[in-house]
Amino acid sequence: VFPEMALALWKNFLQITMKRILQQRRLSLYNGAHGYEEELIKKKLQQFSGGSINLSKEDNGIAILTLNNPKLMNAFTGTMMLELQERVTELENWKDGKGLIIHGAGNTFCSGSDLNAVKEISNSQDGMNMCMFMQNTLTRLMRLPLISVALVQGKAFGGGAELTTACDFRLMTPGSEIRFVHKHMGLVPGWGGGARLVRIVGSGAALQLLGGAARVGPERALGLGLAELALPSADETRALGEARAWLSQYTDGPADVVRAVKKVVTAGRELPLEDALRTEKDIFGTVWGGPANLQALVRRPKHK
Repeated sequence: VFPEMALALWKNFLQITMKRILQQRRLSLYNGAHGYEEELIKKKLQQFSGGSINLSKEDNGIAILTLNNPKLMNAFTGTMMLELQERVTELENWKDGKGLIIHGAGNTFCSGSDLNAVKEISNSQDGMNMCMFMQNTLTRLMRLPLISVALVQGKAFGGGAELTTACDFRLMTPGSEIRFVHKHMGLVPGWGGGARLVRIVGSGAALQLLGGAARVGPERALGLGLAELALPSADETRALGEARAWLSQYTDGPADVVRAVKKVVTAGRELPLEDALRTEKDIFGTVWGGPANLQALVRRPKHK
C-alpha cells in the first residue's frame, strides 16, 4: 500500500509544481534567458524621477489607478514605470478585487514616455530592457482577474495608447483621442501595444492606425471597436462616476464569480483551444457548488 500511496502523493506534488512553474512563466514574458536584465534597468529607471502612480481600492471591489504627472500630460517617468509594476503586484494580491479603472490626473490620460528619460537610455540594450520591463508589467496587468477599463480623457498618445490596449475596455470622453504616434518618433510600439491592438481591431485597422499615426476620436474608436462607449461628460469627476457606473454592471456580484469570468475569457483569448477548455473546466470547478451557485439553486429562478 505504502509505495502506491507514495507514488500518488509524488504525482500530485509534481502536478502542483508544474502548475506553479506554468503560472510563474505566464506572469513573466522575459527573464535572463532572453537577455533581460531586470535589476539593471530598474537602477537606470530609478534615476528619472517625477510623478506617481496612485492606487485606491474601494469597498465595492473596484480599484482606481491614477497616472499622476500632470505637468507632463502624465508621461511615464522612470520611477512611474517602477511604481506601475508595484501597483500591478498589489492588484495581483488583492483577493477581493473585481474591477479596475485606469485614468490620468488633470483631465488627460497619458502622453507616453517622458522624453528626458528616453534620451538618456537611447542605447539599444537599455531600450530593449525597458521594452521587456514594460511588456512584462502590462501583460500582468492584462491578465489580472479584474475587469479593467481605460477611461480616456484628453490624449492617450504613444505608450499611453499602448496602455489602453492592456485594459479589457476603453471609454472615451468628448474631445479625447487615442493616437499611436510611434511612427513619427521613428519607432513602433514596444510595450506590447501593437500585438494587443491587432487582437482588438484586427490587422487591417491596426495597420492603418500604426502606419498613419492616425488620431482616433470617440466616434472613430467606436466604429473600429477600439472603444465601447463615448461618455457624455468631459468633466473629470463626472466622467469617473460614469465609468464606475458603466463598469458596475459587470462587477456586480460575488468576487469569486466575477474573477472566474475574467479568468475564463483570458484563457480563451491566450491559450490554444484544448488548454483553454481545460482551464475553463478548472475554473468551473472553483465556483460549482460554491456559495453563489448554491444560493441561485435555492432561489430556483425560472428561465423566462
